[in-house]
Amino acid sequence: MSGKTAYFEAAIQKLVFQAIGIANIADNAAASPVSTLYLSLHTADPTDTPATEQSQNETTYTGYARVAVARSAAGWSIVGSAISPVANVDFPACTAGTATITHFGIGTLASGNGKLLYVGGVTPAIAVAAGVTPRLTPATTITEY
Repeated sequence: MSGKTAYFEAAIQKLVFQAIGIANIADNAAASPVSTLYLSLHTADPTDTPATEQSQNETTYTGYARVAVARSAAGWSIVGSAISPVANVDFPACTAGTATITHFGIGTLASGNGKLLYVGGVTPAIAVAAGVTPRLTPATTITEY
């Protein structure tokens, strides 16, 4: 075996998503810690391009905005290597335009080029048109290996 151990994978997930420090290795910031992560919707894989980060391939339907999820056990569930939101995440309803949502991202800013931490696929894709409210459910997961 090479790479992270199961213990360390779980510890990193808890640090990032639930703000639980890793004893003697990494602590959640004592002053002004990040308390929220932001989910974004994308029309293609946002890739790992530093110049654009979270806004890469992000949807632009009218009414769209990223959604904040608490960086805590109340916001994120971690079971084994699977990370998922605890509750449904409803994005603002589309008021005009169309989009096909194929990916979601988890990043650091409410808008703009935040740091993209994780990316996942949306299956089935979400067809967005006027009146549609895109939703990610607790069945939406990212698996850390």
